[in-house]
Amino acid sequence: MPIFENGSARIHYEEAGSGIPLLVIPGGGLNATIAGLATHAFNPLKEFSDTYRVIALDLRNANTGQSRGPLEIERPWDGFADDQLGLMDHLGIDRFMVMGFCIGGPMTWNMLKRAGDRVVSAVLVHPSGYSSAEPDIFYRNNINGWAPWKSLSTETGKVARREDADDLFCGLGETAK
Repeated sequence: MPIFENGSARIHYEEAGSGIPLLVIPGGGLNATIAGLATHAFNPLKEFSDTYRVIALDLRNANTGQSRGPLEIERPWDGFADDQLGLMDHLGIDRFMVMGFCIGGPMTWNMLKRAGDRVVSAVLVHPSGYSSAEPDIFYRNNINGWAPWKSLSTETGKVARREDADDLFCGLGETAK
């Protein structure tokens, strides 16, 4: 099980194949994991590894994932981008393609904003987003099923509270608009 350490975060990732690097951000809301790719419409680790160097990672603090790290309440999208871009740096990859499922869609957009010169191409698969008709849908769909509060820590090392998760989700929802 390869682990990349990004500051105080420990990020689990897997690779398959060789060729042009393809970073895959799994879907599943904040519970997005490599294992979850098996339940997607297709699994890029299997489907594309004969042509590309496919790299996938668990989001930090996904319930069934193996990545852990502090909550980035003040900069939620950038915290995840730090993990993704840091992993590519760790692997010595400068330019790469990105495929984002579900929550990986907005994460891909943020990566394009942060490091567009590094992203050769990007594909959004079933992306999640914002709807003015249901402005709190992301929150409602994620708050109850996401990581247990007792196992999380904030940037300061304190145990996270439900309010910390509320703040994180609100930050994700506001920046997704």
